[in-house]
Amino acid sequence: MVEILRTGIVTLTINPAVDASTSVKKMAPFTKMRCAPAHRDPGGGGINVARVLKRLGIDASAIYPAGGATGEMLGALLATEGVRCIPVPVQNATREDLTVFVETTREQFRFVFPGAPLGDGEWQQCLEELKRIEPRPAFVIASGSLPAGVPEDFYGKLTQACRAHSKVIVDASGRFLRAALEQGVYLIKPNLREFQELAAMTASDDNALIEAGRRLIGRGQVEVIALSMGPDGALLITRDLALRANGLPIEPVSVSGAGDSFLAAMVWSLGSNGDLETALRYGVAGGSAALLSPGTDLCRPQDMHRLVAEVTVRPIISQTARSNPTDE
Repeated sequence: MVEILRTGIVTLTINPAVDASTSVKKMAPFTKMRCAPAHRDPGGGGINVARVLKRLGIDASAIYPAGGATGEMLGALLATEGVRCIPVPVQNATREDLTVFVETTREQFRFVFPGAPLGDGEWQQCLEELKRIEPRPAFVIASGSLPAGVPEDFYGKLTQACRAHSKVIVDASGRFLRAALEQGVYLIKPNLREFQELAAMTASDDNALIEAGRRLIGRGQVEVIALSMGPDGALLITRDLALRANGLPIEPVSVSGAGDSFLAAMVWSLGSNGDLETALRYGVAGGSAALLSPGTDLCRPQDMHRLVAEVTVRPIISQTARSNPTDE
């Protein structure tokens, strides 16, 4: 899809963060634990997607609110990685999150703080910056949680503002995702738990998931569902297509940003050829590659390209399709 490469991609992260990571030999309560030197990365769903896209050769513009010293640090970290930034100045300081890897148990602990509240004028300015971008982007990717002060239908407002000229991708959950679906989006990327909550279901077999997904698609709420299932791989659902990708047996160094890397790899692949089967294969490879990177370092391109050969994708014919075959 040459159009994507020409007109570009914009991500919007309404609740960004500076992600600090470190390691300790072991965790012990009420004890002063000596940590390794802290490493800091720019963070937040859309920002992570933009970071991976940049590594893969696509310049995505990242819109985000930024305040205080951590907001300045976030911009500096993004500039170091060469990501095109569109920061919106806000009054409150940008949050900082913490990830700790325990060396003896090889467990990862993630401490995620709430974002500082945004005022009405601040979150509205983020949408205005998005509307001002010319030429209109082929894809708008909105990802992550909402801080206090931002209305629950924020992603719905974003979708309504962009859907006429851009394909909108939303990676969110719960009521925030439902607000976007009410406006109709191009693609969503829930994990299994998020999708079960969205579809009000507990089943996890492929046919049940496909039928639930097609009910959303049939109502015009979404065109493509990329359902990430961790070590079990992923399931891609459209009106006429259902594809199942296997998971890869990887012992994770970190799980931070695996979903964002999955989404970025999919979009990168769509930008290369537009084929959903190939995009799903790269999505699983990208998400798996993130598991090999420490802290919040995300997917490395060399790992993604190496792992993609290990991902197999097969079509699934749902039970409904079997019982109602199309006339030949």
